[in-house]
Amino acid sequence: MAYALSPNLTVFLAISVVVILIFLTILLVIVMPKFKFIQRLIDKLNLVTRENLSGLRVVRAYNTQIVQANKTKAVAEETMHRNVFVQRIFNSIWPVLGLIMQLTTAMLYYVAVSQGIISVGSAFEPGDISAIVQYASQALMNFMFITMILTMIPRAAVSARRIMDVIDADIIIEDPKNPLPVENVVGRIEFDNVTFKYPDADEAVLSNISLVANPGEVTAFIGSTGSGKSTLINLIPRFYDPTEGRVLLDGVDIREFRQDDYLKYIGYVPQKGNLFKGTIASNIAFGQETIDMDIVKKSAEIAQATNFIEELDKAYDAPITQGGTNVSGGQRQRLSIARALAKEPKIYIFDDSFSALDYQTDLKLRTALRQHVDATIILVAQRINSIKNADKIVVLDKGLIAGIGTHEELMKTSQVYKEIAESQLSQEELLR
Repeated sequence: MAYALSPNLTVFLAISVVVILIFLTILLVIVMPKFKFIQRLIDKLNLVTRENLSGLRVVRAYNTQIVQANKTKAVAEETMHRNVFVQRIFNSIWPVLGLIMQLTTAMLYYVAVSQGIISVGSAFEPGDISAIVQYASQALMNFMFITMILTMIPRAAVSARRIMDVIDADIIIEDPKNPLPVENVVGRIEFDNVTFKYPDADEAVLSNISLVANPGEVTAFIGSTGSGKSTLINLIPRFYDPTEGRVLLDGVDIREFRQDDYLKYIGYVPQKGNLFKGTIASNIAFGQETIDMDIVKKSAEIAQATNFIEELDKAYDAPITQGGTNVSGGQRQRLSIARALAKEPKIYIFDDSFSALDYQTDLKLRTALRQHVDATIILVAQRINSIKNADKIVVLDKGLIAGIGTHEELMKTSQVYKEIAESQLSQEELLR
């Protein structure tokens, strides 16, 4: 249409469009790297904030509130300055584009009038020029919106990359294509020449571990920090699979079972008790289709949780906040133990679960477990008193078995166990 009016008019209009496109391109080149950097700063700010919130007690204990506040402030201010810079650039887009469009309109009219395109008796009217300007404006507006969208890509790309990292992550623990049925479970757990190395690690955490945990017995693990205790028992619920060797349930490699079928027979209590938002009853019956209050109360009794539960106004209907922050560490641990008991599994795994309990509660709980539970009990502990009466104690040292036996046997045969015992028990306790 512009070419029909005047080739010169078309050239002028084309130059105006090119100028605006160059302006938008320069803007994009400047802003895109800034957005990427801003996203990294936002990540850093979130990281610093999360660290300070999760480690709030440590920060207060070491009186470093001002240091941490200044650290957070520095990152926040840098993020703010970068955002302000980018926003100023964006705020200048509309005025600049508006100015260019208005100048383009004025110049188009000037060229049209000066060249006699619009004159008395001419076939073209001022409205034709306005139509051309409107068409050009619409096209340029679309280019500008594309530019705005392109500036949002870096932020979206970072989020998309993280999501795709999770989606594309390799599944480490897989079910077999032809799983065996889990039937008539007795609960005998056997480690057969188990060696385990974490991904990308240079050395194995566990080496050639072979032992059996029998039903009706307490099999306890003890050793120094980093000896591989928790890693070993985490192989039972298949949080990891052995690098070499096998973990057997009643003589069958657990990798031959579907996890959904196999895990029904395991009650796991982690070192740090974890509760969910709800009630005490719903947390104890977690994972069950219905809440059987008889089982809930019996489990709470064995876990030595009945006293503090019944002291609450709503007892078993008392609310639990997210993470169980409205109960103490010991109470949280007892509820976690009660949750495992309510499942009535064939295999119990306690990963240093008694560490938050006082000695009297620990003793009562272990006694109650022996009286009420006829299952395979696997226990990790740091305290000798927690495992002293176990049927079998396994001593781990640097990923190797340093001794297996009862307390009395290991005091005679295992130097590692003897050193641990002597560091924790008095001479009188050692002689008992």
